Amino acid sequence: MFQFDTLSMVFTALIFLGVIPNLFYSHGYLPHIERKAHYQLHYFAFVISMIGVVVSANALMFLLFWELMSLTSWQLILTEAKEKKTIDAASFYFIMTHFGFVFLLLFFLIVSDGDLEMGFSAMHTVSMKFAYPTLLFFFLLLGFLSKAGAVPLHVWLPYAHPEAPSPVSALMSGVMLKVAIYGMFRFLFDVLYPWPLEWGIVILVIGALSSLVGVLYALSEHDIKALLANHSIENIGIILMGFGMGMIFESMHLQVLSSFAFIAALFHTFNHMSFKSLLFMGAGSVLHQTHTKNIEKYGGLIKSMPVTALTFLLASISISALPPTNGFLSEWMIFQSMLSSSHLDNMSLKLAIPFAIFALAMTGGLAIACFVKAYGITFLGLHRSSNAKYAHEVNGLMRTGMLLMAAVVISLMLFTPFYIGWFDKVLVQAGHLSAYAKIFPEGIWHMHSAGMHGGVVSPLILLAALIGITGLMMFAYRALRVKERIHRTWGCGYRTSAKTQYTATGFAGPIRRFFNWLYKPDEHFVKETVAGHKSKFSTSHYEVHVTPLFEKTLYRSVSKAANAISYWVYRLAHFEQTRYAAMIFNLMLLVLFSYRIFAHTFSWATFVLEGIVMIISIKVLIIGEKR
Repeated sequence: MFQFDTLSMVFTALIFLGVIPNLFYSHGYLPHIERKAHYQLHYFAFVISMIGVVVSANALMFLLFWELMSLTSWQLILTEAKEKKTIDAASFYFIMTHFGFVFLLLFFLIVSDGDLEMGFSAMHTVSMKFAYPTLLFFFLLLGFLSKAGAVPLHVWLPYAHPEAPSPVSALMSGVMLKVAIYGMFRFLFDVLYPWPLEWGIVILVIGALSSLVGVLYALSEHDIKALLANHSIENIGIILMGFGMGMIFESMHLQVLSSFAFIAALFHTFNHMSFKSLLFMGAGSVLHQTHTKNIEKYGGLIKSMPVTALTFLLASISISALPPTNGFLSEWMIFQSMLSSSHLDNMSLKLAIPFAIFALAMTGGLAIACFVKAYGITFLGLHRSSNAKYAHEVNGLMRTGMLLMAAVVISLMLFTPFYIGWFDKVLVQAGHLSAYAKIFPEGIWHMHSAGMHGGVVSPLILLAALIGITGLMMFAYRALRVKERIHRTWGCGYRTSAKTQYTATGFAGPIRRFFNWLYKPDEHFVKETVAGHKSKFSTSHYEVHVTPLFEKTLYRSVSKAANAISYWVYRLAHFEQTRYAAMIFNLMLLVLFSYRIFAHTFSWATFVLEGIVMIISIKVLIIGEKR
């Protein structure tokens, strides 16, 4: 019923590292919530369900806790459902999470041969006999990546996360998405192993696309929580790139490199949990002091909210992968795993891996730009609204939660060898070779790539040098008694004000214009002219709204098609009962024929015969004669 192997314990630890600081923050956040009993009941059920998922030992328990996790998180989004957009976001999340559940259920029904109490290891024998293992792989991808938020199943994240209470946003983005990554690890290793090369390439490409799409849409966002939600898509993509490289190396029988890439993916999973949870906590603190999620209404909060500003800065540096942070170390490992593939002689890899390297490099640069915008517009400069002007630091419990999560971020940076040793044990237990000795051949001071001509980085030395130089500069400043002169800021002869500062829209403008072909933005410019002169205006207002490409092209098209089909079925059911019964009969035939194809040996002759029978049945019973 339950299992407690190294993989389960690693992800249980991840959940506790994310939940314990969140408990403090959540308790301090509670006065902001009206439906307190509803919130607390579903909050603790949500935490228990995530733990239940990672320690389940059979399909029945896994699906039970998975569904409980989905339902409780859905109800948590509805905690403060005062506006229609909150209800719409929760409905969208409900649909997407159950879309994935259907494919997981299909996967388990096939690999367990209908016995949902079968253990995971026993499923491997059944899956090896199944005629279409790639079908199982895609069921697994659709089931877990719809929850993880990978492209193209990512569209719900920027809607659901901003509408949830901030502690829930931190748990959903920081912890719940990683439970889906756990599912990928568990069932690809325990049930579908070994893998063909193509599966790893698919995951690598999905990861590269997710990282690019996530960071590009984050740059165009001015809702601080939607911006962070898009960065979750980006970082899930980075994790999948490491995961894909691990599968590619394993399929090419390069087990040390495979272990190195999988360790990198696990390390970034922990890192993203830590800094994304901290960022959502900081965003929640700012939101409830300013009562708005619009970054354009912030500014100057570093003076009135110093703890929030400091912890948000730490998380921003880490998610931007600047050395020597934990975010930099895991992304460096993923880079090194991709660069170690140069000797592989396969045309598909020679196309996919350079694309992934390009995507990760561009993602790193754009992420820095995005968090310069997010941090600078929010905490620096002058106040852009009266709400920001009169904001103050959050209560002690919320500050404690942020400081504890900041400690988790720092621990992942300082104790990297310990975490990597732990992740290495996961791979060893799964039957892989250990990569720890390759990563730390000279002790903990230097990290090496597992590749033949890989790089070396010294995070602890970098950190010590950074602290030492900063301390030396501060000592020199005090010892030399540098005089300070305070004077009004001069801005080209004009007195500075909030209106003369950079805005989030203006900061992201050059990048947005470069990617106009992707964004296709809706721009609105309103100005009040002076005495009818077009060249003179007293006030102006410029807004840019970007609707995600996948939502416009894929999801809206699917929605229209579903509405058209449902209306057609409604008409059949109410006005043409004979054809409706015939349609149900043909659906039953389709299910029976499909079961025979999937459950038994495929035969082209039988397939053609059954196809002809289906066509005749549809023509005679449903279409009928033309009138």
